[in-house]
Amino acid sequence: MRVVADDLRDTLRDWQERYGYGRAIAAPQIGAPIRLIHVEIDRPWTLVNPEIVDIGDMDFTVWDDCFSFPDLMVRVSRAYQVRVRYQDLSGREHTIEAERDLAELLQHEIDHLDGVLAVDRATGLDPFCLKEEWHRHWSAQGRYGEPTTRWAPRSAELV
Repeated sequence: MRVVADDLRDTLRDWQERYGYGRAIAAPQIGAPIRLIHVEIDRPWTLVNPEIVDIGDMDFTVWDDCFSFPDLMVRVSRAYQVRVRYQDLSGREHTIEAERDLAELLQHEIDHLDGVLAVDRATGLDPFCLKEEWHRHWSAQGRYGEPTTRWAPRSAELV
């Protein structure tokens, strides 16, 4: 598992160096069929067997991008707040409460572990946009919409 974790870290850092962006990567993106995510926000950390155990009652719209389709932006709806349980590389269990950009990122990466891509979660009338076009026309509005109350509760399995 540590070999895959190191590969994830190195792959993410290489991507950041080459293309100037990237916050996290999931093991399936490098062909490893295990439930492992490497995140680099504030500090590097690895999540083993992460699972969403609770979501808040608000959703928000996100313009999502992904290493799997680097030239595309996809509008998706995500839970604004999530609670994620995971283990670290030493096997210690942790729980993290996340909202907004970190909540969106964790949902995105856990989706990869479940075989779901952002394109599978596209929402709205015109959910796809080339990244170049998005930067030209919509980046001033930002990636994240305002949170809104969900119409009906949904279980964590649906996130």
